[in-house]
Amino acid sequence: MGNLKIKDDVLGRVAAFAKTRGVPVEQQAEELLHESINRYDARIELRKTMEAIAAMTPRSARQTDSVEMIREDRDR
Repeated sequence: MGNLKIKDDVLGRVAAFAKTRGVPVEQQAEELLHESINRYDARIELRKTMEAIAAMTPRSARQTDSVEMIREDRDR
């Protein structure tokens, strides 16, 4: 697809990482980008799951304050 402009300090860090692993800088950069995108996608899926779970609770339901629950447990 093409070229990227990467700041010298970032490229230097990627190059150092690539050197320790014994892989080309381009391969290391591609792997790092791939991992980052996968983590982003996972966070999006987690967010969707959390929203779906939250939607199961009726809006009118009283939510127990977690502080109350901790105090109750501690007082046992």
